[in-house]
Amino acid sequence: MNAQKNSNTSRPLDVLGKSLNSQVLIKLKGGKEFRGVLNSFDMHMNLVLSEAEELDGGESSTGLGVVLIRGDNIVYISPEQI
Repeated sequence: MNAQKNSNTSRPLDVLGKSLNSQVLIKLKGGKEFRGVLNSFDMHMNLVLSEAEELDGGESSTGLGVVLIRGDNIVYISPEQI
């Protein structure tokens, strides 16, 4: 049973790896939200996003281009479906 449980779960970095080159939604401490294409990440969950934009009320408010988001500020990362 233990082996079955392990085969049905993924580690957080594995899930991020599956989201590479896809659009993601990021929420930071303090409530700011960003959307962009996940280009890369490291073991600290520092993220590089391209085509990044800051969101205000779920709508794009500021286009930012390429950004680096420090992992210790992240509340959640969600893959987006367009």
